[in-house]
Amino acid sequence: MFHLIWYVLIGLVSGVIAKSVMHEHMTLFWTIVIGIVGSIVGGGVTHIITRPRNERYHPAGLIASTLGAILLLYVCVKLRIHFPQI
Repeated sequence: MFHLIWYVLIGLVSGVIAKSVMHEHMTLFWTIVIGIVGSIVGGGVTHIITRPRNERYHPAGLIASTLGAILLLYVCVKLRIHFPQI
């Protein structure tokens, strides 16, 4: 249960940073979703670069999560995908 709360908190923080960098306006729900998906993207990229010691998928840290969320928002802007605004 604590892991789910931790994923939501990291998703919220990385989503807020990503949407402020990209100057996008969206609801709190979509901010968290962008952050969590950005964490999955960042975790996948860091998994390709450095393998974890126990050979399991490891979640990305805050920096990789934020970079993944920024990349995801950039792709959404280029594809003209709009999120519900406040």
